Amino acid sequence: MDVSLARRLASEVLGVGESRIWIDPDKLDEVSAAISRSDVRRLIKDGVIRVLPPSTPSRGRVRERRLKRKKGRGRGPGSKKGPRVDEKRAWINRVRAQRRYLKFLKEKGQIDTKTFRYLYRLVKGGMFRSLSHLKLYISEHKLVRVEEGGERSKV
Repeated sequence: MDVSLARRLASEVLGVGESRIWIDPDKLDEVSAAISRSDVRRLIKDGVIRVLPPSTPSRGRVRERRLKRKKGRGRGPGSKKGPRVDEKRAWINRVRAQRRYLKFLKEKGQIDTKTFRYLYRLVKGGMFRSLSHLKLYISEHKLVRVEEGGERSKV
């Protein structure tokens, strides 16, 4: 039974796509006999032909992507939207902040020139991720002078 004509006419009458036309499988003979728009309208009125609800996009790909992102995939700078982070500017800001802090410590007399030069070279070499990392290194290695006049020890 070829119901393609009836399906096409029904889609035009109802104003939806052919894929959204549902035809009652028990009454295919009746539908295949319909050759005019008025025949199709009668079948629609009788409930033999109906409109299916619009299908929603599949969420399968979204779920798959979410699982991969959980693992850390697709989170690099190439996936970001908006203004990109300029790595050079970030480096300059980071190093300037660290050098400013070292200068502050030297001026306060909390570190001597030798320690200042040592830490300055480490900053230049990119050893510290951030200013807080530099502070952590200084405290862990006891490079700041103790207030009571006791000497600091350098590792």
